[in-house]
Amino acid sequence: MAYDRTNIFARILRGELPAKKIYEDEYALAFHDIRPLAPVHGLVIPKGEYVSFHDFAAKAAPAELAGFFRAVGKAAKLLGVTDDGFRLLVNNGADAHQEVPHFHVHIFGGKSLGPMLPRSGD
Repeated sequence: MAYDRTNIFARILRGELPAKKIYEDEYALAFHDIRPLAPVHGLVIPKGEYVSFHDFAAKAAPAELAGFFRAVGKAAKLLGVTDDGFRLLVNNGADAHQEVPHFHVHIFGGKSLGPMLPRSGD
């Protein structure tokens, strides 16, 4: 899949749409989700044009990979969720319900989040 430069995260990166920033450096931008699913819900996106986690893992330079995941950690700390716990979520592709075709990591916290998924057969 080719990268769509009109996706909402690309537009946020270009400053065309506002975002409530949590953290930013040369590799990533972290901001609050506009439709939070937990008391704390942040998003972290790389500054490069990557459609999905698979695309990012295959094509990003080592410095981008390391810088991005350090930014995820810094954003979690700034969100105040590192002591009590948090969840990272990456949706990759249609079956995982990836809504925006720009790789992104969700950071959830601020309450007990329960089990990740129902057990098979539940």
